[in-house]
Amino acid sequence: MNKNLKNFAFIALAAIVIASCSKTKETPAAPDPQTEKSEKVLSYIQSLGFPSSAIVENGDHYVVEEDIIFPKNMVIPAGQPKTEQYYTGSLVNATNKRNIRVKVDASMTSMNAEVTSAVNQWNGISGSTVRFSIVTGTSYDILIKDENLGNGVCGQGTFPSGGAAGNLIKINKAYIAANSFAQRQRTITHELGHNISLRHTNWSAIGEGSATAVPGVGGTDASSLMNGGQCNSGATVLSTKDKQATVALYP
Repeated sequence: MNKNLKNFAFIALAAIVIASCSKTKETPAAPDPQTEKSEKVLSYIQSLGFPSSAIVENGDHYVVEEDIIFPKNMVIPAGQPKTEQYYTGSLVNATNKRNIRVKVDASMTSMNAEVTSAVNQWNGISGSTVRFSIVTGTSYDILIKDENLGNGVCGQGTFPSGGAAGNLIKINKAYIAANSFAQRQRTITHELGHNISLRHTNWSAIGEGSATAVPGVGGTDASSLMNGGQCNSGATVLSTKDKQATVALYP
């Protein structure tokens, strides 16, 4: 009888040990949706030809070539960008492009004239359906605000997402304050170009791996206002090719 009791106790103990092991076995953690999304955005940026060395993670967004912002929650365009100036394959849709509302943050009101000049440059492109309007209410599509971006960076624009223009432009106001009026408005005009999908025209010269050309408007352009790496010294008016590229994307 004692032997049977010992055997029963051993079996019971073994069962407890097995049960305990089963309970403590960890199940694989479910993938974090936010991490998955940001990784997809990173892959999208790389697919556009930006080298990894040019991509910097900064909180809820990636910054490319110091002045282009890709939000981690952006909507990635379906399919591959068209091949043959240069853009991201993601455009402002037919409804939104006709009235892209720009709000000037209180931190930037001292440059209202520069913002107006920049908006007028884009609105003055004959044959383009892109139109910006400056608003003061709480509803807007793009906010232009001041932010200290460090020396060498005049501003940052945000690429379009989900059919909407990029929703933010950061201007390094203190850094460009001593520039001429033409150069200050050039910075804002340049960043607005990013917000409607235009990339740097001189992408190859500044080290990007590849770029998607606007159909029929490829090639380099020394006069392009969308040339990168020319903070404080670039063209101050949209070139013929800048205008042709805008018309090609937004006829």
